Amino acid sequence: MKKKILLSVNAGSSSVKVSVYYVEFGQAPVQIAEAQISGLTSPPPTLKYVRDGKTVIKAKEVDDGMEGQRDAFSLLLETLINDEDLPQIKSKEDVGIVCHRIVHGGDYSKPQLISSETYQHLEALNDLAPLHNANSLEIVQLCIRALPTANNVACFDSQFHSTIPEHIRTYPINRDIARSNKLRKYGFHGISYAFITRSVGEFLGKKPEELNIIALHLGSGASACAIKGGKSWDTSMGLTPLAGLPGATRSGSVDPSLVFHYASDVGKLSPASTKDLHISRAEEILNKESGWKALTGTTDFGKITSAAFSPNDPDHDVMKLAFDLFVDRICGFVGSYYVSLRGKVDALVFAGGIGEKSPQLRAAVVDQISCLGFEIDEEANGDNQIKNVVEEVGKKGGLDKPRVLVVQTDEQFEMARACAEEAEFW
Repeated sequence: MKKKILLSVNAGSSSVKVSVYYVEFGQAPVQIAEAQISGLTSPPPTLKYVRDGKTVIKAKEVDDGMEGQRDAFSLLLETLINDEDLPQIKSKEDVGIVCHRIVHGGDYSKPQLISSETYQHLEALNDLAPLHNANSLEIVQLCIRALPTANNVACFDSQFHSTIPEHIRTYPINRDIARSNKLRKYGFHGISYAFITRSVGEFLGKKPEELNIIALHLGSGASACAIKGGKSWDTSMGLTPLAGLPGATRSGSVDPSLVFHYASDVGKLSPASTKDLHISRAEEILNKESGWKALTGTTDFGKITSAAFSPNDPDHDVMKLAFDLFVDRICGFVGSYYVSLRGKVDALVFAGGIGEKSPQLRAAVVDQISCLGFEIDEEANGDNQIKNVVEEVGKKGGLDKPRVLVVQTDEQFEMARACAEEAEFW
């Protein structure tokens, strides 16, 4: 099979990133470019473009009239095609595969070639991830029309968690209703966890089936995952990405009745709902009006950390509250998963924007769980420039001492790798 150009598309709630790879069947993808538009929810949006590892456009403000992820993707595609120094993509016909990160894949346990049947199935899942799937599916629609010669592939954040045992994924509610409405724990950030599992296994010299880790994907959306024998055993997110850890605008797990005491209109549809997408006020409050934003007024965890460690900062008290709250919730999951894995844990792994960039958070978490044998190396952890895919920030000890690692996770690469290994997509 000949080499193809593959676009790996990651549509987040406030950004769209497209990584461009040369792929050959069965071989590791080779990245040749990456373009990203961020700030879609806090205008003006900005464009960043990197080609062959060199920054071509650093942070160019783009049109304020840009409406959402679909417009952002169109501009990114135009940027790639119009770049004379990117000869691999001279026209839309040069793109052979487009893989899309889809947050909720329901019962799908592996990537799927997108057909009309697959698309309809994914549309039916919109209500389970109303703030994520709809944006991604808009881009899928656009690619089907704009890139008619390319194969479109859906890679799911939930697919990695298809191995979670029934007693962990089941909610204690009426089983017939649960089955008919597909109400169970699905879990998310799975593309990242797949990358983390493979990378940590290689770093520790262990086969996937020998690897037990507790992984933390910490960013504006945050989750924890217990990985047993290289497979997902439990994870903090549930039916939707709302459950578990708090995030930039998400509450994380709260008493289920809390929202009914919070406001009187929570059962009504949000004004943001459409005929195709139903979002209740309760979902809107807990997903978009909670988390760091509600507690501190900012979604920037870097600002929260800085003020939390600056006693003279006027916002010190509330920022320290938010920081301590996040550490507490993370440690709760680490402790639970440590017991669930029966103490057989090779490493605690930090990933995601906060996990990679906050030595203060890593140190605070590891200090609180030191009773489990984890120990931070202050010098290694204090170097805030994570240069390699996997780096050790814990103190090395005996063979039984669990490690503390940081992984620069790469969801776009993981999706491209999965596509390169599946003959159906070629």
